[in-house]
Amino acid sequence: MDQSVLEAQIRWPDVPAAYGWLSLSARGEWRLHPLGDAEQGAAGQGISNIQILGFIGRNYSAEPSGAWFFQNGPQRVYVRLDAAPFILRVDPTLGTLSTHNGLTIQEITAWWLTDSGQLYAQTELGAARVDDRDLSVLADTLSTLDSRNLLTVIEQTDPLLLSQLNLSLHDPKQVFAALKKAAPLRVAEQQDLPKTLHFIANPSMPLTHLAPLPLK
Repeated sequence: MDQSVLEAQIRWPDVPAAYGWLSLSARGEWRLHPLGDAEQGAAGQGISNIQILGFIGRNYSAEPSGAWFFQNGPQRVYVRLDAAPFILRVDPTLGTLSTHNGLTIQEITAWWLTDSGQLYAQTELGAARVDDRDLSVLADTLSTLDSRNLLTVIEQTDPLLLSQLNLSLHDPKQVFAALKKAAPLRVAEQQDLPKTLHFIANPSMPLTHLAPLPLK
């Protein structure tokens, strides 16, 4: 977190947390909810200011409970997650997987394929979902020990047997060196992912709550 944020928490330790004012879309877009209606599923408003986006991304973290938040100075602003705490994107030029807030993934310990056809990963940073716009590219790169890519595996394998497979990135040029290690593939229902991957999709708002402090 930013040093100024850490100092603000020490200086003003008792600022009440805010609920319902910020969400993260399934494509990794931060969305502001001026009416405090994120908990009710409202779409919210996109944020375009680069400085604000960077500030949110640097000061984004989680509690042991699995609730994710943006630390806005002394105030904790809880985040509704439309898909997962992190959204993964493929950078074919650099050969990396990066998160919606610009962090590079170093390790994946498990892949999760949902009944809705989405691909999730358990990473060293936490649970993540592959951006659906990059899903076909990554699925073509992920392969089993017998060199079948994920797309082929899904087409040819009984769904009940998918969880017996391990996936690694087929990477002849070694650009994905940090992610070469094979990780098990698991199958789950979409609705079970928050519990399975230990995150709270929609932190509950208490009976009274405070509007967030202005973004700096």
